[in-house]
Amino acid sequence: MTTVTLPTVPPPPESQDLASPLPPPGRYTVAPGRSLVELTAWYGPLPTLRRRVRLISAALDVPHEGLEHPRFRFEFGGRALAATLVSERVEAADGRLQLAGDLDLDGTGFPVLLRLRVVRRTDDLLLVVGTSRLPYRLLRRATGFRLPWRRPATRVRLLVAAEFTAERMADVAADVTSDVTADVTAESS
Repeated sequence: MTTVTLPTVPPPPESQDLASPLPPPGRYTVAPGRSLVELTAWYGPLPTLRRRVRLISAALDVPHEGLEHPRFRFEFGGRALAATLVSERVEAADGRLQLAGDLDLDGTGFPVLLRLRVVRRTDDLLLVVGTSRLPYRLLRRATGFRLPWRRPATRVRLLVAAEFTAERMADVAADVTSDVTADVTAESS
């Protein structure tokens, strides 16, 4: 039996957009029920409190090349955490995104570093999972955020999992539907 080794030819560089974990330029949002947010209080190595947080809305704006930086915006609601996280800087490397921004609690911004792992990326979808560790004492002093008094904590972990889908696909479908309806109406009259 003979083994033949064929040379492999890689696809052209323009078809390999593996360098950027971000999807193509456009606006992406998270549909209701396509996210998970959790707040966990830790005292040393022990978790003392774990609560789900409702994600009211989330958006990702990916600008065209060279114009601006991508921008993430998360709005959390509920008793456990009512805040807004807006990214100021996004760095991408090795299939990961690192968001530096402010967590706005009652009008006070607290600096946050959210590290996201890109689980899946297509032209109209971005699935990310990530965490941010916040020192509880500094967070409490700066923003007034408090955990229940019976739950000691040295740090708070914010876990975010979200599936961003392209808004442009919905806009295109709505435009096509309105065009077809207009054509049918024009033909019937």
